[in-house]
Amino acid sequence: MPLPPAMIQRAREFTGPPAPARPAATVVLLRPADPDFQVYVLRRRTTMAFGGVYAFPGGAVDPSDCPETLRDDWPARLGLSGEQARAVVGAAARELFEEAGVVLAGSVAEPDRTVADADDPTWESDRAAVLRRELTMAELLDRRGLRLRDDLLLPWARWITPEFEPKRFDTWFFAALLPESQSARDVSGEADRTAWINPAEATDLPMLPPTRHTLNQIAAAGTIPGVVAASEHRDAATPVMPRIDVDPDGTATLSL
Repeated sequence: MPLPPAMIQRAREFTGPPAPARPAATVVLLRPADPDFQVYVLRRRTTMAFGGVYAFPGGAVDPSDCPETLRDDWPARLGLSGEQARAVVGAAARELFEEAGVVLAGSVAEPDRTVADADDPTWESDRAAVLRRELTMAELLDRRGLRLRDDLLLPWARWITPEFEPKRFDTWFFAALLPESQSARDVSGEADRTAWINPAEATDLPMLPPTRHTLNQIAAAGTIPGVVAASEHRDAATPVMPRIDVDPDGTATLSL
């Protein structure tokens, strides 16, 4: 796949040592669309790390990410301790809320349902408070009588940023279906464009290798039920550690 020239240059000039990789989470949000489904993407502002390319909602794990979860297999699925796994899952849900306004939660009294409408002014006020770290997601859900629907997060993969990048992340990728009656909104302030795209028709959009590779895998599943079925067999514990080798003639080769 094509690599950004700036990335190739950083790989060529890198002498070490590598920066530490911060734990992070990102969510491939899906919605039904004719003929199959669409994926929500945003283009990071050029002033940000990895700016100018399309990505999925996501970001670094925060100390406040400590939700109560429904699934008990997260440590095994993510290759982490219980506390670390909950933090990564919490980061995925929080970032989806912060960057797209989507709430993966349901009433404590009706745990098999999800929030129907998360774009009224009170939700927006709470989203802004979570973004400013004045309110945690756990506090928000508790106050509204809700609990995290982490059973709607489907573990997909784990990627670690190459050593030559100045900012590195150890990122867990999840897939999730947009809850019925909710809509994804451009609310983060970190993107200059958002879009719902057909994953099989996004070859012209600039993306980093993890995003492109994940999008291709999601597209290969064919349908949303196919994505759900494929997630059961995905390895989200063993990290993919891409490497870029630059030949003397300037040719760059990506190895996974």
